[in-house]
Amino acid sequence: MAVPKAAAKPGANPLDTAIAQFERAADRLNLDPGLRQVLGTCKRELTTHFPVQMDDGSTKVFTGYRVQHNLARGPAKGGIRYHPAVGLDEVRALAMWMTWKSALVNVPYGGAKGGVIVDPKALSETELENLTRRYATEISIVIDPIRDIPAPDVGTDERVMAWIMDTISMHRGYTVAGVVTGKPVSVGGTLGRKEATGRGILYLIQELTRDHGIPLEGATVAVQGFGNVGGVAATLLAREGARVVGVSDTSGCLYNEKGLDVETLWQGKKEGASLSELGGGDCLGGDELLSLPVDFLIPAALEGQITAQTARNIQAKFVIEGANGPTTPDGDAVLAEKQVLVVPDILANAGGVIVSYFEWVQDLQFFFWEEKQVCEQLQRVITSALREVRARAEQENVSLREAAMLIAVSRVEEATRLRGIYP
Repeated sequence: MAVPKAAAKPGANPLDTAIAQFERAADRLNLDPGLRQVLGTCKRELTTHFPVQMDDGSTKVFTGYRVQHNLARGPAKGGIRYHPAVGLDEVRALAMWMTWKSALVNVPYGGAKGGVIVDPKALSETELENLTRRYATEISIVIDPIRDIPAPDVGTDERVMAWIMDTISMHRGYTVAGVVTGKPVSVGGTLGRKEATGRGILYLIQELTRDHGIPLEGATVAVQGFGNVGGVAATLLAREGARVVGVSDTSGCLYNEKGLDVETLWQGKKEGASLSELGGGDCLGGDELLSLPVDFLIPAALEGQITAQTARNIQAKFVIEGANGPTTPDGDAVLAEKQVLVVPDILANAGGVIVSYFEWVQDLQFFFWEEKQVCEQLQRVITSALREVRARAEQENVSLREAAMLIAVSRVEEATRLRGIYP
């Protein structure tokens, strides 16, 4: 059977974007040429083509990946994505961004990412479980609580993580709770993990509104990608008094100048309804949401959404990158010209890896925290990172993205240099 190919995506190749961001930081840091090569290259890449038995008795071959970018600061960490457009370059880019993200918020991880070329919505629950367990078996040679710890990403959730954890545990003959994070609480997950990335966005926006003298009450918000990140962020922001006027996902796009009933939309979405079915606002095209005149735009879908063309129409004052790599380098340049403040992905969506670290620590210690403690520690870590990035940006007279990359790359470079090259 022919191996399925990844579908084309909008914007630049995500690996090109990731490398361009790294090279810019490397130039400014005057990195040693050898270390530049090490940090600009993924350490380990696994590609697997594996069979899955379908409900009708047929067998279908799927393609999956697990890529580890850098392990200098600790075990690899990164999500697993199920999406028709998954490709090796995308996974490489996401693994690299995970390295910088972990370093920026100073958790002791390297970067990794995984993915399977599949539309999970087209599978039955049995087929999804069969695919997950077979993929977990294929990558079991590289994942481990002290080597590489996956987590949920686009198209995966806590149920998928439970299947992976159980599969690895069956292989080992004992429960290996720490092999993944983002699990259900009842099997070793942590309170607050499911909402962590969206909650991190809330904490950053609260910090920004205080710094810029903007009241959060009544501030307007548009969210592209009404899923695990964008849906949670929109709901939490609405609870704090923000006016969420636009949301979109693959099922539709809604706009209401007076504000959407986000709680109802989010509950309906979790029950399987589409945005277009739920209503409560005018239907827009996807690109129209990006150009809404709002205080905060949160791109929380896939990479490469804000290009030079779409950036020219952006009217938001702040762009908070809930997705990984949503802005291409040429889009970044346009936003800089327009003086739009961009909080980069490696900071904006770091809430997930921060609380994943908390979950991992709890699993290793077999000692679990209250949700209040998880949220307090998340707020402390992510707002501290924002302040550090802002200080570096002012010191170097660069954007928040460049400042974040300078901090992250320098930390990984230092760890790599101090550990040395073996043998």
